[in-house]
Amino acid sequence: MASRVAVVGAGPCGLAQMHAFEQARAQGADVPEIVCFEKQSDWGGLWNYTWRTGLDQHGEPVHGSMYRYLWSNGPKECLEFADYAFDEHFGQPIPSFPPREVLYDYITGRAKKSNVRQFIQFNTAVRWISYDQNTETFAVTVENLDDRTTRTEEFDYVVIGTGHFSTPNMPSYDGFEQFPGRIMHSHDVRDSREFAGKDLLVVGGSYSAEDIALQARKYGAYSVTISYRSKPMGFPWPEGVSEVPQISHVDGNVAHFIDGTSRKVDAIVMCTGYQHSLGFIADELRLRTSNVLYTENLYKGVFWLDNPKMIYLGMQDQYYTFTMFDAQAFYARDYILGRITLPSREERAADIAEWRTRLDTCADPIEEIDFQADYMADLNREVDYPSYDLDLTRQHFRAWEHHKEETITGYRDKSFSSPCTGTAAPVHHTPWWTELDDSMATFLDNRA
Repeated sequence: MASRVAVVGAGPCGLAQMHAFEQARAQGADVPEIVCFEKQSDWGGLWNYTWRTGLDQHGEPVHGSMYRYLWSNGPKECLEFADYAFDEHFGQPIPSFPPREVLYDYITGRAKKSNVRQFIQFNTAVRWISYDQNTETFAVTVENLDDRTTRTEEFDYVVIGTGHFSTPNMPSYDGFEQFPGRIMHSHDVRDSREFAGKDLLVVGGSYSAEDIALQARKYGAYSVTISYRSKPMGFPWPEGVSEVPQISHVDGNVAHFIDGTSRKVDAIVMCTGYQHSLGFIADELRLRTSNVLYTENLYKGVFWLDNPKMIYLGMQDQYYTFTMFDAQAFYARDYILGRITLPSREERAADIAEWRTRLDTCADPIEEIDFQADYMADLNREVDYPSYDLDLTRQHFRAWEHHKEETITGYRDKSFSSPCTGTAAPVHHTPWWTELDDSMATFLDNRA
């Protein structure tokens, strides 16, 4: 009997996996049956923007963490598909830091070209995944959210492409229960204009704290205070944005910090990260990890150590995104197709330990970027993913880090060259800090 592969999620990871199989099919490979289950009504994962927060129309937790005015916070050249360049999709060079709508169009453009929508069952939530040692198959129970029917199907392989930026990590501080304003997680931020004229407190010290603080100020927040737990980000913040140490407690609408200072605030946004929430997977198959660049129990960052037919994509912390998902998906595909043979469990465990030991030696973001680039190179050596200039993307990331240190409001105005085509990106017609229109039409209009 031909083998069956379940793909959970039709975001960038799931789309990468289906695309990888379609590339093999186009070259004459005998590809197994692919069935993708997606709980949202459309593809794109986090990039499928919704106004909804909390629960969706079916009473399911809203997956999306995307806010309206999100722009790429890293050069698009560092996530460019090697087999589907930005030039090919847009028919013209575009600036290096596109807004949300532009990136969504690009991701789904490749998915349309490789015709993978045919494999996706939308509005279908995966409720349980288990493995039967006797039959050597997975039982996948799903619910059709439209008619509330449930069924269980058998698969030979399962690919988890759900991502891990949709279940908020939400700590609490003394006094929150009496705070008279709004307390929310960044997962539920949709429109930065909500904070116009207000004094906003942002809790966190990483990318979402940095970006939501800037977005809020850009769209009219009176002031933004960023509270960090371990160390300040230390960027040259624009007027009205400042950093303070960790909250000690909140008294009414006044936030107090451990250095003895205090600020009156109108709203609090918790940019405190996400949890890997995979409760629909049986214990013996379920990944449990914090957000790290190399997780335990995943060989090549992909294959479940005790059962490599259980495959995870995109579960690590990320500097690289789409191209890393491609490398993982092509490698997983070739294992499923029998082109790659995995070593013994003992050797797989030793390989994981070796990568994690190296990760422990990384002293700064530059070394972490090199670590992840080396990981991608390790995967790409074994597969037929088209070659591109990975070393150039390392250089781009280094330059990007320096640009952010020079100007946190202006780094998106820089341009980079494509590692796939060599095309130099034009500079956007309007500086990001003053560009309030994030529509694709305005962004692509090089006459503006």
